[in-house]
Amino acid sequence: MTINDGLAASSSPTAGTAAASPEVLRYTAFSADPAGGNPAGVVLDATGLDDAALLGIAAEVGFSETAFLTAPPEGAATIPGRTYTLRFFSPLAEVSFCGHATVATAVALAERHGPGEFVFATPAGTVPVSVDEHDGALRATLTSVEPHTEEAAPEDVAEALAALGWPAADLDPGFPPRIAYAGARHLVLGAATRERLADLDYDFDRLAGLMRKLDLTTVQLVWRESASVFHVRDPFPVGGVVEDPATGAAAAALGAYLRERGLVGTDATLTLHQGHDLGRPGLLEVTLRAGDPRVRVTGTATRIG
Repeated sequence: MTINDGLAASSSPTAGTAAASPEVLRYTAFSADPAGGNPAGVVLDATGLDDAALLGIAAEVGFSETAFLTAPPEGAATIPGRTYTLRFFSPLAEVSFCGHATVATAVALAERHGPGEFVFATPAGTVPVSVDEHDGALRATLTSVEPHTEEAAPEDVAEALAALGWPAADLDPGFPPRIAYAGARHLVLGAATRERLADLDYDFDRLAGLMRKLDLTTVQLVWRESASVFHVRDPFPVGGVVEDPATGAAAAALGAYLRERGLVGTDATLTLHQGHDLGRPGLLEVTLRAGDPRVRVTGTATRIG
């Protein structure tokens, strides 16, 4: 099967061959400034590449994730010319879902085919994305798969705190530790102060070991500034990256967590600041709608490199 009509394709590579590597676009998501947000690689046609080749490209690019598009699955409900299979690879492994790379991919497609609706079949499930133009910039809104949260075992929380070097007293008691999912699993820990959140110097291997045990993508560290404004950070050692500068999947998971815990309303728009402590500020908007369990995450993206 060939990729959707109109998709900008490079050569037709043979599986696993480096000589026919496709073009990798580079975007930063959740910022209109190339120096902000979270960079992602985007391959608009990965037809014929096997998993080893995809992982090799992601490792060479070196960003927290690179997204790869191919044709939609057989029999999938599609929007003609605007439905794709989308997979994500970190430099070390495939990731079930990546929000910032989804936003980057949707904006890259909208630049070529115009704003509107796209549908992505991801390993986590179907993720619709709407792209519009706002204040002269393209902005993408992804709708997550149905989220859920679960208890975090006390011994696992204690191990996470030990790896982070955080005393238990540095946690915000209003944010009980939970594992939240909206396409990928994240351990949510609330910081008692902005200073605690800003001071991040953790044991990379120890935290990675715990995250592999719990099948976590990131640890979502959060500090609440006001009723609807939050600051977040996401260590990502299992992806071979110390910290993710802006994390759409974790933002969706956090929205589900906040709603389930009654920390925000069932109808709410939240602002998440991320990347400031890394010198790559990004802005994520999280929208919750009454009667719809899914979470929407909105952000801009811009071409870099």
